[in-house]
Amino acid sequence: MTKKERVQAVLRGEVPDKVPSGFSLHFPVERNTGEAGVEAHLEFFRETDTDIAKIMNENLIPYQGDIRTPEDWKLIGPITKETPILQRQTDFTKAILDRAPQDAYFLGTLHGVTACALHPIEEIYGYDGGREKLVEHLRENPQPVEDALKRMAEGMCHLAWCYAEAGVDGIYYAALGGETRWLTDEEFARWIEPLDKLILSEIRKSGCGTFLHICKDRLNMERYRSYWEFCDIVNWGVYEAPYSLEQGKKLFPGKPLMGGLPARTGVMTQGTLEELTQEAKRLAAEYGSQPFILGADCTLPTEIPYQRIRAIVDAAREVR
Repeated sequence: MTKKERVQAVLRGEVPDKVPSGFSLHFPVERNTGEAGVEAHLEFFRETDTDIAKIMNENLIPYQGDIRTPEDWKLIGPITKETPILQRQTDFTKAILDRAPQDAYFLGTLHGVTACALHPIEEIYGYDGGREKLVEHLRENPQPVEDALKRMAEGMCHLAWCYAEAGVDGIYYAALGGETRWLTDEEFARWIEPLDKLILSEIRKSGCGTFLHICKDRLNMERYRSYWEFCDIVNWGVYEAPYSLEQGKKLFPGKPLMGGLPARTGVMTQGTLEELTQEAKRLAAEYGSQPFILGADCTLPTEIPYQRIRAIVDAAREVR
């Protein structure tokens, strides 16, 4: 099987000839866009040999003016295929696909609606402050904030079609909002869940494989139980949430899983190369008899040596 065929087999609920793997990281600022970004991706794909070739997305919804009150969210305008951030990401994706070996399974990164809401205000408030401000504004006067969230979600639906037309095989949807320290369960169900599902449904309509990534720590994973029908495969912070693979199999019955390794702690960053390969083999042996992709909780550290990733990829393929 080719790398793409292995991943496609997993998405169909089949067991491929070897356990496929998928890992990604954020490239340094000077190498994450433009020609330098294209070269960085190609180098990563070549050096790590992952079955999944994930195209990162640093073309974020930009700062559009200070958002100090709920009414200020009107500053966030509509996002269409002609909006510069979508055009740049589409062109970037095409440039990578034009020059990358075609045997891998290509994923485009799509930021979820919660992350989209953070991006234009993070410059003012920081990460935690931005998350707090979004919740504060939703509770104070939800309508203008809800309207802005809807515009951003519609923009991400357009991005799904841009990715499909560019030629990716699947889309990696990074969902936020499940953390218990921000929204209540009821608030998540009201403000975030419908828009997540809107975008996930549009990814499905585009014909791309739907990879649901549930991001961050201290999660109430139960919030995502009903997402089962909107995705083809699920990845989350097994160590970060924390929520084990076995728990995930029960929460998303019949869905293939992707993950198993920590992203920035434990054996991934602190173990010896031998310890890392042994853990990769253990996971491949334990879960390789079912549809499974070996991966990590989230993006790996930018500075991680590619040799460590390649060792995991090779080790997983040895197990059968």
